[in-house]
Amino acid sequence: MDEPRTSTRPDPGAGCYIIRIQGRLEHRWSAWFDGMTLTPETDGTTVLRGAVSDQAALHGLIQKVRDLGLTLLEVTLEDDAACPGSTSEPQP
Repeated sequence: MDEPRTSTRPDPGAGCYIIRIQGRLEHRWSAWFDGMTLTPETDGTTVLRGAVSDQAALHGLIQKVRDLGLTLLEVTLEDDAACPGSTSEPQP
């Protein structure tokens, strides 16, 4: 049986996430999505990107997508150094 993955993060759900949804959201929705950066893409999707403190916060963001009736296309954990406003140094 495979060993469970371990994380060096204090909370395995914490980190910088990219959430891609179908449709366009205006920048004014950023505050409702806990200050995440909203970027409209040319393919008609919107990318939300930002730091998430833990699994509960991530689930809360996904619930907001659901509550707006939007289609969730992708959720990706990204390198913290690429996160908007990140001050963390890249790890060797």
